[in-house]
Amino acid sequence: METAAGAQAAGSAGPRERGLCVLCGLPAAGKSTFARALGRRLRQERGWTVGVLSYDDVLPDASLDSEGARPPPSQWKMLRQELLKYLECFLTAVISGCQMSAPPNRTEAIWENFITCLKDQDLIFSSALKAPYCYLLAKTAVSRPLFLVLDDNFYYQSMRYEVFQLARKYSLGFCQLFLDCPLETCLQRNGQRLRALPPETIYAMGEKIEKPNPQKNAWEHNSLTIQSPACSLESSLEVTDLLLLTALENPVKNIEDNMEQKEMDRTICSTNILHKADQTLRRIVSQTMKEAKDEQVLPNNLKLLAEELNKLKAEFLEDLRQGNKYLCFQPTTDLSDVTSFFCNEKDNIVQKYFSKQH
Repeated sequence: METAAGAQAAGSAGPRERGLCVLCGLPAAGKSTFARALGRRLRQERGWTVGVLSYDDVLPDASLDSEGARPPPSQWKMLRQELLKYLECFLTAVISGCQMSAPPNRTEAIWENFITCLKDQDLIFSSALKAPYCYLLAKTAVSRPLFLVLDDNFYYQSMRYEVFQLARKYSLGFCQLFLDCPLETCLQRNGQRLRALPPETIYAMGEKIEKPNPQKNAWEHNSLTIQSPACSLESSLEVTDLLLLTALENPVKNIEDNMEQKEMDRTICSTNILHKADQTLRRIVSQTMKEAKDEQVLPNNLKLLAEELNKLKAEFLEDLRQGNKYLCFQPTTDLSDVTSFFCNEKDNIVQKYFSKQH
């Protein structure tokens, strides 16, 4: 195997196309099977270098507990962001044509899984002559067009936007593939797996999933929805091939220094999360007041409870708007995190007025 160092001159004169593809959909929608077939096709017919990064392979132990359930959203969010940092380590090495080094702050098990994933696909290898935790790039990783396919559910738009930001930072091609599979089919396939997820997890994800919406979000314009298993694998691969080629030929413009665009992104995200948070917190307050009435809380106390809850809601939304107390606005902010913070504060108030636990 040839190293990147030995091919640096050739790589600098060769193809510079690099891209990221987000492969998303419900569990058991057929994403991993599709990713493997796509990788084979691109390697054999286009001569590209392809790396498939399956989150289930890299985060298997961290992503499921003993009952097969995923950790809380905040923890899962941190794991995904950590994995993206590792991916960025690889990308910076590819772009510079240098060796890849392990980041100082890392989860050893996840990092080793990530390294194994790259090694198994002949993207990197270790050298006895190099220091520990340093890896050499394969020649093909820098001398050919490179596409990295990220295989995960990515059921929130914010999860996919993180990948888009990475593509924008390094002027990479970016595209999205959404495998649209009927819920019942996913449940049936999941039941046949050795490590099946609880059906409740898939039901919940089916309710939350935010499909790519190119009409609403300009950054999602390079997206494709594949009906699985309605469309044949071969025909799906053909249209996907064209999508990826378009992405490589039209990399995302690097606007890291464009403060106006960054402010626009922040404002849009802030507005969206504020609107959703306001609606959600209104429902929580309304439901809490109904429960208080059912508990036969005295009318005067009902009035005081309503005043405190509405005051808390107003203060909470203002803090969110200003980015002060709870969460600074980022495109990755999850509404579940916002709701969790509010409910903790709300429960402290409720306990003063009636004893039933909420």
